[in-house]
Formats: sequence, C-alpha cells, structure tokens
Amino acid sequence: MPKKLIKRFMPKPETLREHKHLRMFGRLLHNPNLWALNRKSAPGAFAVGLFVAWIPMPFQMVVAAAFAILFNVNIPVSVALVWITNPLTMPVMFYGAYLLGAKILGHAPQDFAFEASWQWIEASLATIGPAFLLGCLVLGVIFSAVGYLLINNLWKYSIMFKWQKRKNK
Repeated sequence: MPKKLIKRFMPKPETLREHKHLRMFGRLLHNPNLWALNRKSAPGAFAVGLFVAWIPMPFQMVVAAAFAILFNVNIPVSVALVWITNPLTMPVMFYGAYLLGAKILGHAPQDFAFEASWQWIEASLATIGPAFLLGCLVLGVIFSAVGYLLINNLWKYSIMFKWQKRKNK
C-alpha cells in the first residue's frame, strides 16, 4: 500500500533528469538505486526531504537531490517533499521555528515585520537569525526522524499484512 500511494504522487524520473537545475548532477542521476522505491530507499527519502524542507534557502530541490544522491535514497520522493514549504505554509512553519529557537535559547520572542529585501535579511540575521536557524535545525531533525520512522513502520506493517493475507488464503 505505501508503495502504490507514494508512486501515485511521485514525479517521473525523466522529468527530474531533464530539470534544468538537476542536470548538474549528470551521470550520478543514472544510478538505478536513486529511482527505486523500496523498503530501504523510501524512509531515507522521507528523512532527506523533510529535513531539507526546514532549511530556509532557495533551490531546496537541488539540495534535496544532492542529499538523496549522497545517501543513496529515492530522488523523486526527496525532491517532492521539499514542497511542504511553499508560499502558503512557509510563514507559519518558519515563524514556529523562530519561536522554538527563541524558547531553546531562553530569549523572549521579538516583534518584527518581514520585508522582502536583502537589507532586512542582513539586519535580521544578527537579531532573530540565531533563534530562527536553531529552530529550523531542531524541527528539521525532528520531522526527519519522525518521517523516517513512520514510513519505515508503515512499510513493515504493510508487508506483514500482505503476508498474513497470503497465509490466510
């Protein structure tokens, strides 16, 4: 069941191989293990994708693909999961990361108004930056671990269920 569900939403390998930002990986993308969807590659791909989704940077898809190649896990799943952070979810997720980071550091959350400018980003790195980045790191690790364990267990129980069903026939 998890395999069929994941495959339904997964981008096609040809589409990703042809993507203008992923072409830089060249021959590395021809490793068949990076496109296989099995009990070992899927949980790792979820971990990679969920971790990278919490990295506050542009071109998260490229970073997810690089980590998928590095850890030899499924590229399409890793790349697809970074879209959890999108223009609709990003403000809530990253504000939550900032609040968590401020709590961990023992700082009172500061009021700020976001501006889409390089000057604002530079100025904010010194004030809210450490709490924000720490929160992103902590949430990235947590979501990555939970995603790995969840998919690993779902896959295992799915296989056990199929065996039990086959045994009962």
